[in-house]
Amino acid sequence: MKLIVLDCDGTLVDSQNGICEAMVYAFQGFGLTPPPREATLSIVGLSLPEAILALAPEADADLRAKMVARYKSAFLEIRREPDLHEPLFEGIAAAIEAFGRRDDVVLGIATGKSRRGVDRLFAREGWLQHFATVQTADDHPSKPHPAMLMAAMAETGIPPEKTVMVGDTTFDMAMALAAGAGALGVGWGYHTVEELRQAGAHLVIGASHGLAEEIDAFFAQREKAA
Repeated sequence: MKLIVLDCDGTLVDSQNGICEAMVYAFQGFGLTPPPREATLSIVGLSLPEAILALAPEADADLRAKMVARYKSAFLEIRREPDLHEPLFEGIAAAIEAFGRRDDVVLGIATGKSRRGVDRLFAREGWLQHFATVQTADDHPSKPHPAMLMAAMAETGIPPEKTVMVGDTTFDMAMALAAGAGALGVGWGYHTVEELRQAGAHLVIGASHGLAEEIDAFFAQREKAA
């Protein structure tokens, strides 16, 4: 059995508009200048408290906690707007369906999103039956700490050499390497291909519609090398 653990935002779902709008709301509510869009996108993948700390290091702990709460309330409101759509990247739905039908693959999630956010995505896409393990920022330290990935491997009983972490940020790559798993970057997310390679990615997948094929090829190459 092989374990494929996937990040959400920037890997499966293009959620950048909602994230950026909520961050502007969180900063402006306390008279702070919002970070540039590129700065906000650079921290996608971290848990929310870690993201706020990275973007507002001068704020004290109490203010950061209030900003986290304001971001969460804003994000819920933004999601209710009928014109806000967070689409799956091209080919992702087909890849999940294909992996979900196989008996040699187990799927998992490791994300900085809340469990509520993951549940919402699963309900929208009808994915609940496809994922054997779901690890979120609600229960673990923020990436790049390997706790989420270690928990996914423990829950499924699949060892690091049979596991890959697929994500769009350097935090995902660092987490994978710390856990001894394969580190597969994706080139359509929030960190650049070069950043992913410098972070130690074993492979950077160039196009979302080739996700399943590239993952299979990576496993085949790893098994051959072993």
